[in-house]
Amino acid sequence: MRDPGTPGVSVVICAYTEDRWEDVLAAVASVRAQSRPALETLLVVDHNRGLLDRLGKEYKETDDVRVLANAGPRGLSAGRNTGIAASRGDVVAFLDDDAVAERDWLKHFAEAYDDPRVMAVGGRTEPVWASGRRPDWFPEEFDWVVGCTYRGLPRGRVRVRNVLGGNASFRREAFDAAGGFATGIGRDGNKRPLGGEETELCIRLSRARPDAVLLIDDRAVIHHRVPEVRERFRYFRTRTYAEGLSKALVARSVGAEKGLESERRYTTRVLPAGVARGLRDALLARPGGAGRAGAIVAGVLAAAGGYVVGSVRARRGGVTFSVVGTGEGGGRD
Repeated sequence: MRDPGTPGVSVVICAYTEDRWEDVLAAVASVRAQSRPALETLLVVDHNRGLLDRLGKEYKETDDVRVLANAGPRGLSAGRNTGIAASRGDVVAFLDDDAVAERDWLKHFAEAYDDPRVMAVGGRTEPVWASGRRPDWFPEEFDWVVGCTYRGLPRGRVRVRNVLGGNASFRREAFDAAGGFATGIGRDGNKRPLGGEETELCIRLSRARPDAVLLIDDRAVIHHRVPEVRERFRYFRTRTYAEGLSKALVARSVGAEKGLESERRYTTRVLPAGVARGLRDALLARPGGAGRAGAIVAGVLAAAGGYVVGSVRARRGGVTFSVVGTGEGGGRD
């Protein structure tokens, strides 16, 4: 039995491909090595029978790891909802299947929940570049493209509009109040690299619980692998366009005022400063300065284009999404 004064934390890791087999094992191992142990780790497999069977055999003798099939439609949102419904913890944390958590990751998450107003806590995600180093042209302001913390986010433990889904936790009450992750937003393995499902959920949560506090604690660190294909400008352009599509869906769900609140500051303050830094570096003959400035401009244009297209599709009814409940957890200890 755990100390009744501390929240039990369930960790959900969603997996979909055997290509990340070693990454998934490393992610699970990092959870099992936490200084503050998780109550359980739930591996949710997204409509891949071979991977489901293989992981089931890998962890069949392990009491603290459960392997589950995604009970909903294909995609990350439904996979997370499956994990939430099966979990037993007072807090549910999410870790990407190609990331590893530092030893005190859960410790920092759990400490924040001493305040009963706190409904969600996110952390800092550092990129691990397959090539061994950041591409010279890749601006830190766009590290969200590869699922990592980007320049412009506040430092320390601070209140935010939304947490980032690959390194995040929520009090169970948050899902009781707002429902689960919306399906139809975010990744489904076969389409464009969409996102935004955690933003939509957090805004919905804040509306359902106006007193809710959402935090980022940058001491809760994970390291996220960036494969070579994502170090290329082609992926950068595709991902930024897809983000525009995603933001159009988020705005449709929660309204443009709230759905684009943080993005306005980002595009009017953070990105112009990034362009200026890139141009200054170019004048000083520092590697990649012009490339970074150009990438920022290209990323903004691609995202804007995606947003326009996504908005038109939404108005025409060409895209749909739904919010579902997460059901009851698998019991408490």
